[in-house]
Amino acid sequence: MSDPMPPEFCDPCSADDERALIRRAVGALADGGLVAFPTETVYGVAADARLESAVARLLQVKGRRPGQPLALAVSGAAAAWDFCPDISPVAQRLAQRCWPGPLTLVLDGSHPEGHLARLPPSVQQAVAPLGLIGLRVPDHRFVLEALQQLSAPLALTSANRSGQADAVTAEEVLEALGSDVDLVLGDGRCRYAQPSSVVRIQGRELEVLRQGVLSEAALQRFASLIVLVVCTGNTCRSPMAQALLQQRLAEVLGCAIEDLADAGVMVISAGIAAMAGVPASPPAVEAMQARGLDLAQHESRPLSDVLVRFADVILTMTHTHRKAIVSQWPEAEDKTELIRRDGRDVDDPIGGDIAEYENCAQQIDAHLAGWIASLALNSLPVLRKSV
Repeated sequence: MSDPMPPEFCDPCSADDERALIRRAVGALADGGLVAFPTETVYGVAADARLESAVARLLQVKGRRPGQPLALAVSGAAAAWDFCPDISPVAQRLAQRCWPGPLTLVLDGSHPEGHLARLPPSVQQAVAPLGLIGLRVPDHRFVLEALQQLSAPLALTSANRSGQADAVTAEEVLEALGSDVDLVLGDGRCRYAQPSSVVRIQGRELEVLRQGVLSEAALQRFASLIVLVVCTGNTCRSPMAQALLQQRLAEVLGCAIEDLADAGVMVISAGIAAMAGVPASPPAVEAMQARGLDLAQHESRPLSDVLVRFADVILTMTHTHRKAIVSQWPEAEDKTELIRRDGRDVDDPIGGDIAEYENCAQQIDAHLAGWIASLALNSLPVLRKSV
């Protein structure tokens, strides 16, 4: 009896056309094969989630005990919400800020309009035996491109036998699984070389089931409500607005300003034409000091793609600021508003005396109560400790 054929090993460094390797992987998956992919965490082995026989083989190769679900890898948040349409703001924020990336979200997959019901019954049992489904968007071009071309989710698990060490190189995959997989795509050592963090979300509750790349503290920050306040240079108006809004939020939430992040809300300021590291203007520091607020440690920051993407609400000082943001980031239009709720600009006090700075602070503060009432403070994350 001949020995089993070893899996095909593809090294993109020696390939003439990386796209051809992905097409080969997609073809193998569509034919019911098992393909090992590199990810940013550890190597994973995948099967087309539409194919019962492929998923059954994946479970057998993995040696997974009953009741230990496989994750579903999807191409992005939109594909994930097809499986879990009734998604909470906490889960949305984590997905927006961590995907693609080392996070597996465990969500309720029982929604009657969810796509879980479209998978074969045995696959549903393999990925969601208790109605909860683990969704992942790996941060590696190979698996993301394969997902796009396949137009279907992948049943995904780490490329090792149950109970063995995770594989973080293609060579370790070959040693662990050998001929039990059909194709191994190599891309050197995984970036993090440790598993994804697994987080279960129920409403606003966040429970860390496995602490992987992302720490518990980082996950709580990523799940927070973020308000971004923007002016021009980030040395007077927006730092004052940040401090004033923090003060009001702390009063509403019953915590100290320095504990707002632990309460699940963050206020950040930036400038559309700011230089990094410039201190707040002395009159702004003085005006806030009179209100018991400290701007002495403030350092300006320029507005960036990450800040705009991560913000839940963006409050600008003027129409010009809002127009500049929407022009550069059209996707942010619906969440970008003037801080003055009467539709007027906040006067720029730069170059003026302390009275002008105090007047500016009063203009801002007069409209903050209305913004706090409209913020989704009932969606702040609550960290639940695993038993």
